[in-house]
Amino acid sequence: MNYPGFPQSLRKLVNELSKLPSIGERSALRLAYHLIVKDKDLALRMTESIAEALAAVALCKECFSLAETNNRNEARCEICLDTSRNPTMVCVVEKPVDVLSIERSGQYRGLYHVLHGLWSPVRGITPEMLKFNELLTRIKNSNPRISEVILATGTTVEGDATALYLGQALAELQVQTTRLAQGLPKGGDLEYVDDVTLSYALSGRQELGKS
Repeated sequence: MNYPGFPQSLRKLVNELSKLPSIGERSALRLAYHLIVKDKDLALRMTESIAEALAAVALCKECFSLAETNNRNEARCEICLDTSRNPTMVCVVEKPVDVLSIERSGQYRGLYHVLHGLWSPVRGITPEMLKFNELLTRIKNSNPRISEVILATGTTVEGDATALYLGQALAELQVQTTRLAQGLPKGGDLEYVDDVTLSYALSGRQELGKS
């Protein structure tokens, strides 16, 4: 989209905003106008918040969700630090926001492992690009021993393929592997599933490969 008469710096801001998920160029233009013209104080607060988050937020060294820390190499999230959680259960999800979705269901009290993506040969995403090997290493070195891994990837083609791939790898480690019950809508992303449906899917999970 061309922006005749717009300052170059504003065009650059619109271009950067349009790279955000679910933000098109028209939405980016409205956001840029609001921040620069309508609410400069908000723009300044956002600038400070982004800089603060960039400096303080890192990946948890155990589950690869998000943690706030002064030492990125030793970062641990609140859930991994919670001694009341069941350390023998690990729920595998695609992205950190999926952790929030499952926590809202109130059905699960174990730990997590965030893959940061899904296996997709078509898009050139290989297991080595995700946190697959870290999961296998974590299970091998776990103490107490991890006894169940819940594969909570979405019911998209990539989510199902990722669960199948991991299920085969986990079978070699002799760990019980379960999949969320298929009350989830086919082709659905975990992030958008309502709390009640997700709660039923967790409580009714099935061992992978069994019906």
